[in-house]
Amino acid sequence: MSVLVGIVLGSDSDLPLMKDAVKTLEKFGISYELSISSAHRAPDKTAAYARTAESRGLKVIIAAAGLAAHLPGVLAAHTVLPVIGVPVKSGALDGVDALYSIAQMPPGIPVASVAINGAKNAAILAAQIIALSDDTVRQKLHRFKEELAGEVEAKDARLKELGVDGYLSVKQ
Repeated sequence: MSVLVGIVLGSDSDLPLMKDAVKTLEKFGISYELSISSAHRAPDKTAAYARTAESRGLKVIIAAAGLAAHLPGVLAAHTVLPVIGVPVKSGALDGVDALYSIAQMPPGIPVASVAINGAKNAAILAAQIIALSDDTVRQKLHRFKEELAGEVEAKDARLKELGVDGYLSVKQ
């Protein structure tokens, strides 16, 4: 089975956050690879990764970056594959700078962005992209959405049963 998703970290400090993406891809049975690269400290490595991603069989790239967050955009500049940026909460602006850097790409170089620290959603979005041509992943996504709805229904029933104070006391 070929690797379908590349997860690129701007730093090893992003690994605890991106573990959520790894777990989510594993839940959907989607193969992935992890790499550490840097748009600033290893620009040649980063460009080479993006340029070879398609020929290596990747379908989507997820890139985590904090602060100026150039990694997702640099990867997107060197590939036609979809790139999903995960802004990392860090620095004086708590990730808002990273969110803006990822979302405000120039015309012709799109990068999808999820919420600050939204690694799980990045993996779900990658799964949805892959599901366009993979019925197995599509069915797993349908089940996932049904599970989400079931969780809401269970919480609603419990709230009705316990009332506000009872629900909150059990929840804590």
